Amino acid sequence: MDRLIAALKSFFPEHLHSSIFMVGGMVRDVLLGVECQDVDLAAAVPVSELTALGFRLVESKSTPNIYFRFKEPFGKIEITWLHTLDALPDDLSRRDFTVNAMAMSLDGKLSDPLRGQADLQRRTLRCCSPTSLTDDPLRILRAFRFECEGWRLDAEAEAILKSRDWSVQLQGIPVERFSQEMLKAIGKEDPSRFFRRMVEFGIGDNFLPEIFRMAAITAGPPQHHPEGDLFTHSLQVLERMAQLTPDPTARFCALFHDLGKLYTPPELHPKHHGHDALGAEQVPAFCKRLRLPVALQRALQATNRLHNNANRWEELRDSTKIRLALDAIKGGIQDFLPLQVAADFHAEMPGWEVALEVARMNAAQLGVDPALLDNKEVPPEKLQQVIMQHRVERLKKGLHD
Repeated sequence: MDRLIAALKSFFPEHLHSSIFMVGGMVRDVLLGVECQDVDLAAAVPVSELTALGFRLVESKSTPNIYFRFKEPFGKIEITWLHTLDALPDDLSRRDFTVNAMAMSLDGKLSDPLRGQADLQRRTLRCCSPTSLTDDPLRILRAFRFECEGWRLDAEAEAILKSRDWSVQLQGIPVERFSQEMLKAIGKEDPSRFFRRMVEFGIGDNFLPEIFRMAAITAGPPQHHPEGDLFTHSLQVLERMAQLTPDPTARFCALFHDLGKLYTPPELHPKHHGHDALGAEQVPAFCKRLRLPVALQRALQATNRLHNNANRWEELRDSTKIRLALDAIKGGIQDFLPLQVAADFHAEMPGWEVALEVARMNAAQLGVDPALLDNKEVPPEKLQQVIMQHRVERLKKGLHD
């Protein structure tokens, strides 16, 4: 952090240091001693000074205009231009929470008109104004994401959330922005809190109705699911996965591994027979609606389709284990499928690495007769049977070596 500030002071001429401010989350991170994600500045300097340093104006209809430049080692530098130094407090008051409404000049002077430093010490999210959340409802989702890192909304902010129906205003937020906040939250230390808070305040059902439906669905037979409902079960699996890996894809798949249970007919409750195939069918539309990356869709679809068999790993035939490994590789979940089983079923997958090694082998590596491979009269299905037989033999050998 000290190196970053020193680099900024070196980049900007010294006579500008008292008029250029680190603002928002950057000051918060500086005071917390953590690495800054973005370089966010405000400057009450002549525009000519900024353009001389290579900044260009980026105009916006919905947010203040900024001056932008990409420069190593900072990456993106964004500067909000101020007419005068007197405009700084007003700029800070329009931000979301007081911990993000502090400014620090490059010569080290802190400006804290809303007493954000005290809230920082308490890890409290206090709105900058009574209209902070209505001005930009995306801030609600950002707050829920912040709470996954140990922050807490204050009582006044919670009262504002409870005071109205937010559905109309939230509909104005692009689904991509919701998904960005959700995926960021999933990568934090307490990811389940994002979804608990959504349900607690009834916020976000236009984006993720599945979360709100889960509480009314039984997770499974009581002897296997004493937690009761699907919402509780899904969050517990997410929480256990979060203890096992920081990988956001693994965590996302853990949360929605039982998507199919939302679609099994009531007469199939509580066992949810066929929910794995049902979930895999629903995943493409689910991910398309949320504008999620194709790789994430592929991983979630594979997790839904395969997790039930993976939970029964030690009961499977060798050929089924190999097919499971092949499908896991195809879905990109081979590295975390055993973690999914541990988080969901409290079980292990002994021999999984051997199964993966065998699944990755080609026919030549498996020792299949080259003459058989070159014989065009051999039906493809027969050739696949021979290859599978060699894989099973190699798996048995590998497990006993």
